[in-house]
Amino acid sequence: MRPVKLLILTLLVGFFASGQEKKNYKIHTIAFYNLENLFDAIDDPSKFDEASPIMEISANREAIYKKKVKNMARVLADIGMEDTHNSPAIIGVCEVENREVLEDIINDSLLRDKNYGIVHYHSPDNRGIDVALLYQKRVFTPTATSSHELKIYDTGTNKRIYTRDQLLVSGELEGDPIHIMVNHWPSRSGGEAKSKPNRIAAAKLSKRLVDSLQIIDPYAKIFILGDLNDNPNNVSIKKVLKTQNNKDDVGFKGIYNPFENFYKDGLGTTAFRDSWSLFDQIMITKPLLEKTYSSFQFYKAGVYNKNYLIENSGPYKGYPKRSWGNGGFTDGFSDHFPVYVYVIKEVEH
Repeated sequence: MRPVKLLILTLLVGFFASGQEKKNYKIHTIAFYNLENLFDAIDDPSKFDEASPIMEISANREAIYKKKVKNMARVLADIGMEDTHNSPAIIGVCEVENREVLEDIINDSLLRDKNYGIVHYHSPDNRGIDVALLYQKRVFTPTATSSHELKIYDTGTNKRIYTRDQLLVSGELEGDPIHIMVNHWPSRSGGEAKSKPNRIAAAKLSKRLVDSLQIIDPYAKIFILGDLNDNPNNVSIKKVLKTQNNKDDVGFKGIYNPFENFYKDGLGTTAFRDSWSLFDQIMITKPLLEKTYSSFQFYKAGVYNKNYLIENSGPYKGYPKRSWGNGGFTDGFSDHFPVYVYVIKEVEH
């Protein structure tokens, strides 16, 4: 693939050393997006999909599904395009019903030429929703994939709460070994305090996965991404994953969360009752913070909140422009904004 030379990367010249010759960098986007109830228009008797928004619509269900897919494809095609001139190399997604809806997305005209592959496992989630990974085959090659079950129980009834598995994909990004963990932690249903132990349990599972990778390779480059249903300063993230918001404070085998500072600055990915949360995050391990760019390193992070993704009128003005509301399809996108990180690698002139 031809290296991408970008205007924004010329700003790095002074960062490395003043007076040095101009350097060129290859850049890729790694993104995450909650696709907000992306269900197909067919009733699956094996799951509770009849409670999904699209199944509650009686007319034009297939046409609505196709438009929802098109809207999702548009966003996925756009993330990072402005800076990298390419759609994301890797995309974690959640709130998808099955592999078929993912196939419909990657076969959309906006994404077909990117030749995305899919990693997907069915989760036991009560709502019938899963997490998955999409990747451009020309730049990323999976070498191992696995799905990891989260077992949690209702504190009152001791009945099991069936939730999303955590997806782990190891592979090579243009020859560089990396690991991607895709998460959709348990919701705040029943209240933040009551549901807090469920997300702590999810964080402990994520931490065990990180630890297992670092036992094999202490210098493993790991991306932890997902809709965590917790903010960057919550116990699950700060105390269990032990994240840092300052790159210089990240110790050996430590985890950096660039989204913590965004949250402190008031930035969010989803809103409820005029309060913003930053539930969607991408965290990285220490080896992605090195200042030698012979292999891919973290460059910057962001929330993808372009104007077309924002509600521009009504009581939810300024919120993410969601797909479903008032018992119907709004022709919107998602109740979450996507998040992304850029990784860069020095290339020859």
